[in-house]
Amino acid sequence: MTEWKAKRFWTDVAVEAVDGGYRVVLDGRSVNTPGKQPLILPTRAVADAVAVEWDAQEAEIKPLTMPHTRSANSALERVAPQHAGVSAMLASYGETDLLCYRADGPEELTSRQSMGWDPLLDWADARYGARLVVGAGIVPVAQDAEAVARLSRAVADIAPFPMTALHDLVTLSGSLILGLAVSEQRLNAHDAWRLSRIDETWQIEQWGADEEAAEAAATKEAQFQHAEDFWNLCHAK
Repeated sequence: MTEWKAKRFWTDVAVEAVDGGYRVVLDGRSVNTPGKQPLILPTRAVADAVAVEWDAQEAEIKPLTMPHTRSANSALERVAPQHAGVSAMLASYGETDLLCYRADGPEELTSRQSMGWDPLLDWADARYGARLVVGAGIVPVAQDAEAVARLSRAVADIAPFPMTALHDLVTLSGSLILGLAVSEQRLNAHDAWRLSRIDETWQIEQWGADEEAAEAAATKEAQFQHAEDFWNLCHAK
């Protein structure tokens, strides 16, 4: 992606309303995706966040410092063209949701799982009419087909930009229910991430932390936090 290595060539960054949303312009020139699509953003809040990232670039464009821009590019170039496939992939997490797989023991760990995860499964049942089944150990748990179908319909109704955020909320946590809970503000990202890490936290308490694993987890947590922010920006009025 050689376009990311270009030097900064603009002075002014602005946001303009256009048909279908908003665009970011650099000295009057519209920003495009890496695939040369017009970068049309769904809300002013998303456009402002993207504009801030472009304005912050100095001598060389550094994509790792532009998470909102990268999420917007993904929404247009990856999620929108295969919306049904992405939706189905995310919905499939309901069949193997992290919250449904519990430890056989010890009691303190199983208690933490129950206290943290049972209220969210209850919420999913009340919100979507989807009661997921819980099992112990690594044996696959067969979920009710109608419950999974109801979750699938909820995901399918989400537009490409917020679905890009939901993708990270679900895949990083391993839980469709946690992802949906953050998207519906049942939980914030901080609490959802903590709940997704109950097993890992337990292992760290027993055996100590691994520095490399801790760094990887911190990177994923930052991405998870960004996904919540991007979702909220996509729904800002």
